[in-house]
Amino acid sequence: MNRFLLTLCLLVAACAGVSPPPAGAQEQPVTIESSALTLKIDEPKAARVGRLLWRGGIEMRGSLRNFGGLSDLHVTPDNRTLTSISDEGAWLVATPRFDASGMLVGLGDARMGQLRGLDGKPIESKPEADAEAFARLPDGSWLVAFERRHRLWRYPSLTATPLPVEGPADIGRQPGNGGIEAMTALADGTVIMISEEYSRQPETVVGWIGKPDAGGRYAWSAFAYATIPDFKPTALAVLPDGSFATLERAFDMVRGVRVRMMRFDAAALAPGATVKPEELVRLASPYAVDNLEGLAATRGAKGETLLWLISDDNFNPLQRNILMLFELEG
Repeated sequence: MNRFLLTLCLLVAACAGVSPPPAGAQEQPVTIESSALTLKIDEPKAARVGRLLWRGGIEMRGSLRNFGGLSDLHVTPDNRTLTSISDEGAWLVATPRFDASGMLVGLGDARMGQLRGLDGKPIESKPEADAEAFARLPDGSWLVAFERRHRLWRYPSLTATPLPVEGPADIGRQPGNGGIEAMTALADGTVIMISEEYSRQPETVVGWIGKPDAGGRYAWSAFAYATIPDFKPTALAVLPDGSFATLERAFDMVRGVRVRMMRFDAAALAPGATVKPEELVRLASPYAVDNLEGLAATRGAKGETLLWLISDDNFNPLQRNILMLFELEG
């Protein structure tokens, strides 16, 4: 191991587990300073990677100490409101800003708060606050998946006290830090979730389909999601055409972060099935990339499919909070 790599390892170890103070339960304004990203570090004018066209990106710094750790993403169909949650239990709502050519240049009108527990008080401890995935349900409420203590809570609003939701029977069998990272909801209220690491058979992880049932409950069935070595799913979104996109992340100290964006048809998703997604693009240095854990899909003004990606910096100074916007070609 060379001196640089040894230093990097020591820095990562020193920063691991460092958490910011929890946010207040009440909304607080946050100023987000944005600096422009280029798609490719060594080619500033690059505007395409795989089937994705670059629509701008930013590196973000927030004025509150608890800004960061952004683990999932939702953008409204009109592209005017962005919502994210953090693995420290905070939530963020902001307005995307675009330049005259439609490129993403910043976030404005931002505010933050802390998710509440079942007792109505702000969640403070890491084992309780580790929100990794969420979905906007048809009635406007939010279903949030937590890991470490694996569970599902439904929030009528981000500032409200949640209600517990009974998850799949085996939700608690997931590895402590390898739980549900990918989640989305369909127009009929069906919830789709994929575990990061829980596996029942080689080269797959477990996913669940939750059909709405009486009394706010779900009827759960399982499917398998095919993986390749090193890459694990971290985000899931429904594309405008009804198909699905996922993010898969890999990391090691030698090659750094690599991310694959995948796609699969809705017809592939069925109880007992094995979903085998196709790769749309792979992001790795020198392309802009970090610990991407959030994905949202919307339509642009011309009907094009827009893909939003957000990263979790783990409150580690060696990582970044980045937000990237792409257009899916074809």
